[in-house]
Amino acid sequence: AFMYAGASSLVVSLWSVADASTAELMQHFYKNLVSESMDKTTALREAKRTLIETASTSHPFYWAPFVLVGRTL
Repeated sequence: AFMYAGASSLVVSLWSVADASTAELMQHFYKNLVSESMDKTTALREAKRTLIETASTSHPFYWAPFVLVGRTL
């Protein structure tokens, strides 16, 4: 529905995820996107890497379900 309404891209989850780790991933994603001027693909990849490098969120359950769909640039 978001794409049909005009969104060029979305970060979506492939399965149910924990609220706290999702919030953390999104904070890193938007920081990378805005403050670090990364493109969407790189910003998401680096946000996932941050979670991987943190002991409490290193399991794939916390970072693997997130994918970027739509236009990536």
